[in-house]
Amino acid sequence: MTIKKGDQPAGSRERLLKAAIVEFARNGLLGARVDMIARMAKINKQLIYYHFGDKAGLYLAALEHVYADIRVKERALNLTDSDPETAMTRLVGFTFDYVAENREFVRLLTNENLLKAKHARRSKIIRQTRSPLIQLIEETLRRGVKAGVFRDGVDPVQLYISMAGLCFFYIANIHTLSVLFERDMQETSALRERRDHAIGFVLGFLTNTDQYRVPSPGLRRSGPRSRVGTARRVYS
Repeated sequence: MTIKKGDQPAGSRERLLKAAIVEFARNGLLGARVDMIARMAKINKQLIYYHFGDKAGLYLAALEHVYADIRVKERALNLTDSDPETAMTRLVGFTFDYVAENREFVRLLTNENLLKAKHARRSKIIRQTRSPLIQLIEETLRRGVKAGVFRDGVDPVQLYISMAGLCFFYIANIHTLSVLFERDMQETSALRERRDHAIGFVLGFLTNTDQYRVPSPGLRRSGPRSRVGTARRVYS
């Protein structure tokens, strides 16, 4: 069957992407079925090949879509309009809320990591999404240092990885954590507690300018770790 441009249902590409995100998140690339995606989107299966070429093309487009979505919403926070501490609080809170409310995003990224980022590595779009985010964090850190409220020398990439880890790990492992600690980690109160903890953890790190000296590998100390009264990273 040949599909012409005029035969496409309105919004068919967007509907396919939404259905694909659900199916790929649920079953991964290998387990997902094109027929199921078309059925959920209520669209002729041939439109998948028209828009995306094949299942792998649709999967990559779904990955690009979720990465672009979170980056757009991060920029919409307008962090430059807030003081540094408020800006960072909003960013950490948003990150937790996003992964908590978009479980497909978490499962898609988990599945892609199982594939060793084989498909994400092919995408220029995904790589390009990092620059505005890192610039945003870097600018917020710079303003915080200038205001005397944040420690100096914090790597914005490392900070984002730590911040994302505090949020992503909890949601990605929420079921096993619930079993391990015998409490429902999905309860509203538990989610709120974890959100507050993530914010407090990041802000506590950034605003504590009295840093530990990091020992060199293999170096043993007989006494307590020495501390330095500077906001710069110091390595011995």
